[in-house]
Amino acid sequence: MLSGLVTLVVDDEPLARRRAVRLAQQLPWVGEVGEAGNVAHAIEWLAASPCHIILLDIRMPGGSGFDLLRHLPDPAPAVIFVTAFSDQALRAFDAQAVDYVTKPIEAGRFRTAMERARGVVEQAQSADRIRELEEVVANLRATGPETRQQMGELWVRAGGEYVRIKPESISHVSAERDYVRIHADGQGYLYNENLATLERQLAPQQFLRIHRSTMVRIDAVERVKGGQFHALIAVLNDGTELRVGRTYTAAIRARLARRD
Repeated sequence: MLSGLVTLVVDDEPLARRRAVRLAQQLPWVGEVGEAGNVAHAIEWLAASPCHIILLDIRMPGGSGFDLLRHLPDPAPAVIFVTAFSDQALRAFDAQAVDYVTKPIEAGRFRTAMERARGVVEQAQSADRIRELEEVVANLRATGPETRQQMGELWVRAGGEYVRIKPESISHVSAERDYVRIHADGQGYLYNENLATLERQLAPQQFLRIHRSTMVRIDAVERVKGGQFHALIAVLNDGTELRVGRTYTAAIRARLARRD
């Protein structure tokens, strides 16, 4: 069972917000509990911190709780709507809320909603781990060292012209739907290949997969630091921070330890 889940309470009423915070902090599996008084503050908080569960008021000055849903990170936190207006329940569930709690908040009902949200988070993280493992196995089967074709350079289309990119100028590559975005010399270039195909072409001595959606040039990694929930963060020499997927953690530790 997961523990230390980060929760954000978004409510413009200080008393209601503090009660929700207090009830959340009483749950032993909840970690940090953040607060935001409106949609704008919630967006700022989510941009700076990971979040697993959001307790979200519907009617607030400057934007409703439904407005915040358009700004949720990916993967999206589990959302519980908390409001005095029970007539909004149907719309809340149409917005794929996990649950709906009315004010004044009753402690038992609150715990039920939070446990339901916890279950949703656990299912999502399990599915994400399975996808990562499946991709690792597929790559191991398809990309033995004897079958890799290492490329000398890439040509990418940018602004109506083609730009030559040398592998040593690439800091990292990130998946972007069916394509990849190559980050080189401070610029990002969309490239018409998927990440698995590009990984097979780049030299394994120079590049390392650290996430199912990210690959880095090893020499571009300045350091690796710890993140929340025992995660690793690769910090590049330009300051970019990239999360290391759980299934890649052992590989990146071993590979970076071999660097001169």
